[in-house]
Amino acid sequence: MISIKGVTKRFPGVLANDHISLEVREGEIHAIVGENGAGKSTLMKILYGLYQPDEGSIELRGHPVRIDGPARAVALGIGMVHQHFMLIPRFTVLENIILGHETARFGVIDRRASEQRVKELAGQYGFAIDPKAMVATLSVGQQQRVEILKVLYRGADLLILDEPTAVLAPQEVTELFANLRLLAAGGKTIIFIGHKLDEVMEIADRVTVLRRGQVVGTMAAGETSREGLAEMMVGRPVLFRIQKNPCHPGAPLLSLDDVTVAGVGGTARGHGRGHGVGGSQGPAWRTRIARAAVDGLSLQVNGGEIYGIAGVEGNGQTELVEGIFNLQPVTSGRVMVLGKDVTNRPTAQIRAGGIAYIPEDRHRRGLVLPMSIWENLILGSHRRREFVRRALLDRDRILGHATKLREQYDIRLADMDAPVLALSGGNQQKVIVARELAQSPQVVIASQPTRGLDVGAAEFVRQRLLEMRDAGRAVLLISADLEEVLSLSDRVGVMFRGKIVAEFPAEEATPQLLGPYMLGGAAPAEMEIPLADARGEGGEARV
Repeated sequence: MISIKGVTKRFPGVLANDHISLEVREGEIHAIVGENGAGKSTLMKILYGLYQPDEGSIELRGHPVRIDGPARAVALGIGMVHQHFMLIPRFTVLENIILGHETARFGVIDRRASEQRVKELAGQYGFAIDPKAMVATLSVGQQQRVEILKVLYRGADLLILDEPTAVLAPQEVTELFANLRLLAAGGKTIIFIGHKLDEVMEIADRVTVLRRGQVVGTMAAGETSREGLAEMMVGRPVLFRIQKNPCHPGAPLLSLDDVTVAGVGGTARGHGRGHGVGGSQGPAWRTRIARAAVDGLSLQVNGGEIYGIAGVEGNGQTELVEGIFNLQPVTSGRVMVLGKDVTNRPTAQIRAGGIAYIPEDRHRRGLVLPMSIWENLILGSHRRREFVRRALLDRDRILGHATKLREQYDIRLADMDAPVLALSGGNQQKVIVARELAQSPQVVIASQPTRGLDVGAAEFVRQRLLEMRDAGRAVLLISADLEEVLSLSDRVGVMFRGKIVAEFPAEEATPQLLGPYMLGGAAPAEMEIPLADARGEGGEARV
């Protein structure tokens, strides 16, 4: 289908792609894996025309092509689904899909013809989606289907999926893989960029490994293992099950007492429009989701332990963390940090009281993307005495501090003055983790701390959290990765519909035990439970 021959791409101080050559066969699902910063996204952006190679060539079906922009890529039948979706929330599914490629009659958009075409594509490849639904009401998984349909609507035969499972719940990953298999069976070719090696082994026909901008090797997925792939990626063996020291819990450092957070608009995820899978908007649905996002939740995290929260995303986890930091108001109950009531106190004051925050959305909550890397490494602590001289920032001291963090956390960068948006996603996450843990906090709130990280970087971050725990700190871990929760936690709570519905010691917790609680298994028989309902997840499960 496509041949890449000796492609090289340089940026100031960085050799992103170093004479890369590989072939992708027609009709296969070809995975490309590698550490953060290995050059995967750069290579894919070259295929999609967002970057131009400095050297090398590309052939499509045996013919040399010059892809000088995304419009040319689309014309050649190449489509890309980006890790961060390119959708307009206020538009419907149909409007997002046809945007820029509208069919018109007499100067007026032919919605009927466009909708019919979208429904045909959705039916052909097994995408359950309502063209009239508002994108703002859809779950992350449904938004991803919209992105794929948008690419198919433009006639793509080669689909590039950049980290497609990074923000999906396990159920959504299963649905995505079923859709991808249908696409491949229908003759589409798929390049799958991934970090989760179990998923890569499950979905891919062949796998290419990149390391520091070079191809390490390509092999059939059935001829390797995740351990083998991880070692090729990182250059050393990687531990998938982290070894923990015995837990020695101390006094409570974080306590939540009957905490309620309404959420934006009074719903669990802030969207009260009520579109389900079929786009229904009846008052009964709206009544079911008009409740607090966090509903009278109580928990306690002791020093020297990691308390993990498991649950399907959209059950109040985001609002819980934002309530702790007063990013959303706590409407009742108390938040106690180190024995002090910090409920609805100014966020800066809460953070100064000895609590660190690794947010789930690094772009929205963790970084100021246009600012330099060194500036992002001191955000929140920039008023500290050691960083200020005569009322101005002491650049020399700050750069010394930033360089130390760079070395400790293996942040790969060319220039400390470069904007943090120039870093790969994994290195951006390392900036946040380094900044937060460098403040020697007593309490660490880690929400999706390894999302989008390669196996080596994820292992590194998990080890840092265990070090905080072993140093007597309290760590509250919220993760959609159940394996991560089980491997790191000393106690596990299951969050469903804004409450902790079950709690277990780590040695008793298993996926089989937690799964029913995560899906509302403690509810009365025949109770309707919309999964991740306020994001419009749809599909009501009966328990």
